[in-house]
Amino acid sequence: MESNFVDYVKIFTRSGRGGAGSAHFYRDRFTRKGGPDGGDGGRGGHIMLKGDRQLWTLLHLRYRKHIFAGNGRNGGAALKTGASGEDIVIGVPLGTVARDAETNEILFEITKHDEEKILREGGLGGLGNDHFKSSVNQAPKYAQPGQPGSEGWNILELKILADVGLVGFPNAGKSTLLSVVSAAKPKIADYPFTTMVPNLGIVGYYDDRSFVMADIPGIIEGAHAGKGIGLRFLRHIERNSVLLFMIPSDARDIRNEYGILLDELKKYNPELLDKKRILAISKSDLLDEELKTEIKEDLPEIPWVIISSVTKEGIQELKDLIWNTLT
Repeated sequence: MESNFVDYVKIFTRSGRGGAGSAHFYRDRFTRKGGPDGGDGGRGGHIMLKGDRQLWTLLHLRYRKHIFAGNGRNGGAALKTGASGEDIVIGVPLGTVARDAETNEILFEITKHDEEKILREGGLGGLGNDHFKSSVNQAPKYAQPGQPGSEGWNILELKILADVGLVGFPNAGKSTLLSVVSAAKPKIADYPFTTMVPNLGIVGYYDDRSFVMADIPGIIEGAHAGKGIGLRFLRHIERNSVLLFMIPSDARDIRNEYGILLDELKKYNPELLDKKRILAISKSDLLDEELKTEIKEDLPEIPWVIISSVTKEGIQELKDLIWNTLT
């Protein structure tokens, strides 16, 4: 269900405290006053993130607001090191960005399957008294306490990883195109904002080659300032290698609509303009040859193709253009 797509969560995390070192002295039935043999304390548990390509949403963390790792155990006699605290490993979708909630600083990104990174380090275990013996102090009666862990709020934010991102106003035909070129089954209807969450599809090409296409919810003018639902999903476009602008053939002014879309991306993040861009004029089944010729005379100066997801006109040409742009 669409409501199951969650791309932003705020969680409170606490790493484990390190165990204390031991100040023990060796004793047995024959030795009353042996030397120091206190072991070190165990490390506190880490809070870690791990990339999982089977996940595509942060839904599993929506109601898991407090996540605590285990504390390290104290050191023991006979130089025994205490057990480390239990690490907590949180599976996240590829494209997850971890931030410090207080400063909004980006800590790291998870982009590969099974990639693990520490979100919050556990405290170090304290050293046992064996470490402190010396020629002038052969019987130290002290050991280090374990270091405390750390705690605080973190933000996890998902930016979808895809080769191609579909950019356009609502009802431009993006979902229909995705359903035609891939096995994805996005919701499709003839009204704005049908797409409320990003949809991903794998598009097959020649010789078992493929690329990933993302249908991003439609942008409206003013999306960068928080209007509509555009702002929430603009960040997903940041991950795409190629931006495929889609404008329907019945638009009043194709060049002007392209300019508005480009301006929204620029205002949100000027670096988006550095990405490769191509243009698809959709719904060509509404055009006769004369109108097609007229449209071609006033298109933006980027690679373009006229397509119809209904008649399949231009679909293979579009795939070729995307593949050549990606490679």
